[in-house]
Amino acid sequence: MGRLGGVPSISLREALGLLPFRPHAPALAFPLLREANFRSLWCVGGLTEVSRRLELLALSWLILEATNSPFQLALIWVFNNLPRPILSPFTGIIADRFNRHQVMVVAQGLNGLTATGILFLLVADAVQPWHVFAATFLQGATRALEDPSRRTAIFDVVGERRLVNAMALETISNTAGKMVGPILGGVLVGTVGFTWAYVGAVLVHLLALALLTRVKIPVYRGPAGGEPVWQSLRVGVKYAWSSPVLVGLLYVTVVMNALAFPMEQFIPVVGRDHLGVGPALTGLLLASEGFGRLAAAGIMAVGPGSRYHGRIFVVGSLLVLVLTVLFAWSPWYGLSFALLTVSGIGQAGFGTMQSSIVLLTSPPQMRGRMMGLLSVFIGIGNPLGALEIGALATAFGIQWAISASALAGLLLMLPAVALTPLVWRPSIQPPPAIVKG
Repeated sequence: MGRLGGVPSISLREALGLLPFRPHAPALAFPLLREANFRSLWCVGGLTEVSRRLELLALSWLILEATNSPFQLALIWVFNNLPRPILSPFTGIIADRFNRHQVMVVAQGLNGLTATGILFLLVADAVQPWHVFAATFLQGATRALEDPSRRTAIFDVVGERRLVNAMALETISNTAGKMVGPILGGVLVGTVGFTWAYVGAVLVHLLALALLTRVKIPVYRGPAGGEPVWQSLRVGVKYAWSSPVLVGLLYVTVVMNALAFPMEQFIPVVGRDHLGVGPALTGLLLASEGFGRLAAAGIMAVGPGSRYHGRIFVVGSLLVLVLTVLFAWSPWYGLSFALLTVSGIGQAGFGTMQSSIVLLTSPPQMRGRMMGLLSVFIGIGNPLGALEIGALATAFGIQWAISASALAGLLLMLPAVALTPLVWRPSIQPPPAIVKG
């Protein structure tokens, strides 16, 4: 550390709270993939995201062609995320009380059945907009059921010491799915049509289900298993409220999911109306963030650890918001692709540290509920943001809608930085005492 004008200067590494580099750090990361349980769980997460993103691309393009309405397109995002705030408090309790492997098998099976239903309707040429909205709602419901159990299961499999590295690998898997899914969906829709796109989605669901049957997860049942459901919910909320770090994280989560991430649903509108491209290039544009996410997640998977996970979380959020404003006004496809790619770096920091902070600051018997509560706040933000951007786009145009939303997000990030210890307090510390109901 040097000095400039008598004031100590620090590096970006020090500012973010990164620990000194240790040559053995990679031993915490990629060798995890040699462990059969984690590897299978990791692959299931990626395959599930492939099928989800493939379906969302196909359904979004179907609605856009049928209605030519940005607001109708927004409703897909709304229905896909609406189950989260409704169901996640209960699915978090399910993750704490029941066999997490069985919960994931049920969720994956329901995903496959929903996709199969849409496939039959496509074959019969009988798809209506309400079928699309129903399918996206059911997809969101199964995600609300699966996510708390799967991410808590990752902790069960790898333990605390390797959690951040495992979550970075989880980000890689998730990102790969987000890239492959829309690219595959765009190519299939653009070349062989919606029906064959859904044949691909069903096959991916079946592969994920088959792989999931091989996973063995340590069974954990917390002491809350005998509590009434509403008592468990109340205890979980009180616990989160007692942790200023969790309060800050949940606030930032709402801001980002309401004002930044819903933009993704409107990329087909930007691609078709502003950049003048079809479904294949639109699918590639939807996948562009993934290149940045993969690069950043790969570095986090093998790089030095950090005590200040909140700093990376907040810096990643700010980067996404700034680049979203620039993307809204980009006049060229190549520049738009590059901006979204760099935005993916911020998304990797946001997503990896989000789950890590929640799991590291929660005791074993609360982790499922805290992941469920996180999903609630994600789910609150996403539908509101989609409706807001869709309404603004209908009234003022998609560029003004996206940029105004992101600028509002930048303004609302200030309280999280100023009023919570999210940025300034290490995440690895004794969690707050559990508040009894």
